[in-house]
Amino acid sequence: MIAIGCDHGGFALKEEIIKHLENRGLDCKDFGCYSEESCDYPIYARLVGQAVANGECEQGILICGTGLGISMAANKMEGIRAAVCTDCFCAEATRQHNDANILCLGGRVVGPGLAIKIVDTFLDTPFSGDERHLRRINLIEQ
Repeated sequence: MIAIGCDHGGFALKEEIIKHLENRGLDCKDFGCYSEESCDYPIYARLVGQAVANGECEQGILICGTGLGISMAANKMEGIRAAVCTDCFCAEATRQHNDANILCLGGRVVGPGLAIKIVDTFLDTPFSGDERHLRRINLIEQ
């Protein structure tokens, strides 16, 4: 299952991504927000981060206006490796090298077409498991 959440700046893109995930036959859990009314992104970063950290969901997607604030909030949580991706190369690399478990997107940065490609790349790319990458991830988590 994929956890998904956003603030008001990411609401429209979140709705597009949910439709895409459903079309792919992937289960997702929507942690909000549920409108374009102004709200605080750390709330949704925490909800999605907790679901990923405790194993309720395998991966997460977070969206705010830029992807930056929501990624900072998510990365404060133990066990979370949230990565802002603006292209497919970054999505692929962060999965292969960093074993990122939350994708962060900017609803005001990437359009829905590119965002869908980034989501697919992130979800379909496995972690390489290479010793050098495991060593670096362990250093991050210390």
